[in-house]
Amino acid sequence: MKKYYLLLLFLVSFGSHAQIKGTVSDEKGNPLPFVTILQEDTYNGTTSNEQGNYEFNLNNKGKQSVVFQFLGFKTQKVAIQIDKLPYSLNIQMIEESFSLNEVIINKKNNPALAIIKSAIASRKQNTEKTNRFNADFYSRGIFKLKNAPKKILGQKIGDLNGALDSTGTGIISLSETFSKIAFEKPNNLKEVVTASKVSGSNNGYSYNTARSSFYDFYDNTIDFGVQMISPIANNAFNYYNYKLESTFIDENANMINKIKVSAKRDSEPVFEGYIYVVEDSWAIYAVDLDIKGYRIKEEFLDVMTLKQNFSYNKSNKIWAKNTQSLEITAGAFGIKFTGKYNYVYSNYEFINAFAPKTFTNEITRIEINANKKDSLFWNANRPIPLTIEESTDYVRKDSIYKVRNSEKYLDSIDAKGNKFKLLKLLTGYTYKNSTKKNSFSYEGLLNLGSLSFNTVQGYNFDSGFRYTNWKNQETKGIYTSISTKLNYGFAEDRLRVTGQFIHRFNNQNYATLYMTGGSSVKQFNPNEPISKVINTISSLAFKNNFMKLYNLESVAIGYSQDIANGVNLNGKIDYQQRKPLFNNTDFSLFSKDDLYTSNNPLAPNDFTSSAFEKHHLTKINLLARINFGNKYSSRPDGKFNIRNDKYPTLYLGYEKAVAANEKKYEFDQFNTRLTYDLTLGNKGVLGMNLKAGKFLNADNIAFIDYKHFNGNQTHIGQTARYLNVFNLLPYYSNSTNDSYYEAHTEYNDKGYIINKIPLLNKLKSTLILGAHALATPNNKPYTEVTVGLDNLGFGKFKMLRVDYVRSYQNGFQGDGVVFGLKFLNILE
Repeated sequence: MKKYYLLLLFLVSFGSHAQIKGTVSDEKGNPLPFVTILQEDTYNGTTSNEQGNYEFNLNNKGKQSVVFQFLGFKTQKVAIQIDKLPYSLNIQMIEESFSLNEVIINKKNNPALAIIKSAIASRKQNTEKTNRFNADFYSRGIFKLKNAPKKILGQKIGDLNGALDSTGTGIISLSETFSKIAFEKPNNLKEVVTASKVSGSNNGYSYNTARSSFYDFYDNTIDFGVQMISPIANNAFNYYNYKLESTFIDENANMINKIKVSAKRDSEPVFEGYIYVVEDSWAIYAVDLDIKGYRIKEEFLDVMTLKQNFSYNKSNKIWAKNTQSLEITAGAFGIKFTGKYNYVYSNYEFINAFAPKTFTNEITRIEINANKKDSLFWNANRPIPLTIEESTDYVRKDSIYKVRNSEKYLDSIDAKGNKFKLLKLLTGYTYKNSTKKNSFSYEGLLNLGSLSFNTVQGYNFDSGFRYTNWKNQETKGIYTSISTKLNYGFAEDRLRVTGQFIHRFNNQNYATLYMTGGSSVKQFNPNEPISKVINTISSLAFKNNFMKLYNLESVAIGYSQDIANGVNLNGKIDYQQRKPLFNNTDFSLFSKDDLYTSNNPLAPNDFTSSAFEKHHLTKINLLARINFGNKYSSRPDGKFNIRNDKYPTLYLGYEKAVAANEKKYEFDQFNTRLTYDLTLGNKGVLGMNLKAGKFLNADNIAFIDYKHFNGNQTHIGQTARYLNVFNLLPYYSNSTNDSYYEAHTEYNDKGYIINKIPLLNKLKSTLILGAHALATPNNKPYTEVTVGLDNLGFGKFKMLRVDYVRSYQNGFQGDGVVFGLKFLNILE
């Protein structure tokens, strides 16, 4: 097998069509990685790989000049005459002789400050030169894993389709992209992907598109989840210290200032490293900056290093970015992740204006045969040569892909995995046919993850069966799922069974048909404001009974699809028969002398009456979701929506109850909802969730059909944000069958305020300010105000949040502390 790999690697190397190729090294012969290589006075260039090798094609023949540019080394310009191809050109680069022109640096006279002030003042004119352009784009991304465990949460992870060796180390992702881009600042983009290659998949599409590679330091902030402050932002002096380390002269006789940037406060969203500024024009020559994980609230990230190099064209006098790299190191539990992404921009065409309708909601389009390009194409066009490691990975994984997707191999793996043992009656069993791409699974009788407790069922757990067919999911987005869930409650001694059918027709408009039916227990509030995990702990430890349940027997059919760009319509018809339920157990682990409240949310101390009478009806539901300004990416295998964060999402709903056993249960309800996240630059994010609704002809409807609001009496929060919950509101105290309005807002400073407060900034947390309001006709308005800290924890584990809450309803109602335990979501 090794001989086979070496032969293919030789053929890959021999098949190269590059006009110029060679190696770049230092004076000692050590290879220099990521050296920028340019054809003089053009935007045609590339960069060397990790082994110092490079190759690229020239735009013109005859006499040419090739420029080699690498930070810390003297720029070299080499004149060449190409007589035959390929042309070999090896370069040894000489370290730069830096000088400060005998400038004396002191606190009162820091020359770096004057340079940065000039760069800030010239920012507008420099960025306007590259406001609009067409360009060719190439990207390559590689992601590696080291010391991966054999199992995660008891499940074997295997070798990840040949990625990992016996030590859990290897390349888990390697891909490349060629595309044509049209870009207009600040964020208009049209990208056509002409070639895409993914190691280990002949049907895959790379995600290394231009959309994710725009980091513009002429902007005040750069988005890394948190808005990072540019070293030449308008307010940069509030965040950075600067030091002029050296100057040097480039090949065009420009003096380049190398300035070290460092943080004034360690926890602020700032870069560290170097920015290189051109004297007189004050344009960016290069950046070499680190982003530390804790500064962008990504604790598992150690550091990202972003490098950019700009080239100058004498004819148009524009400095334009030609190469960019992003290097990532991260890890936890001894597992290490490293990633390297390289980007090459070439053949720029700067224009004054684009034609009308150049930019549409389609941001990216991948051509039909983009992932079918052969090795000849890649060898002839790839601007950065593959390293031996990358070449080996392509060859090995392509070979593994062919073997592991062959019918013989799939059948052998299935035969091993499909063996049935009696123990699987308890633990569960799956039968899989990988060739036909379908599976049948049984969850077993020891599904401990589903075990929970409530006063109606006592201890209860789930089992079930599922059939899945995904034969055309990869190419057309079609899949089918048929499942049934069995739930048994010990205190009731009752088994309930539900079934579900889902069929998705495509990945274009996501047309989906679904059907459900069976018997189940449901909370009166269909949003299920109290989770099974929290209710189990609250009941068994503190003898609280917050979860109020009823029995639902139903059959429903629904259909949803995107009917326009950003507009999804969902319709459902649901026949329901509802029956009241009562407590069947008084068991608890502690507080055994206390009594549970009843299962009646209207009368907690009434153990004989129910909140409603047994009845049946049919519900018709329509829901439209509108993502304003929705963007999307088109691929041969589907359309993939990309929410436009500049605009809100609007929901419009209508519910009608008909065909009830008594007319009084019938009603109409109109409802609407608006969600929006307003990004405030580097000052944080303001989230909003606004809801309103109105019932008609609903005077005597069942309490089940009231509008119930998401309260919380446990003082435990599970979600990352509290934009859909009232933190101290009793679960059913304000339920209504009339009109209602509720508003939730939450401001997360993303560290903007908390980073500036001594001692608190050591927590590296974020400040949360919240306000919540509820209005219904028959109750005084209910309001809450909150203040808290998020992103709390220990070391890399920031899964905690603490909020102080005050509530008001006809005056001061109460206060309390809510503890956010976001890790509990894993248990659901």
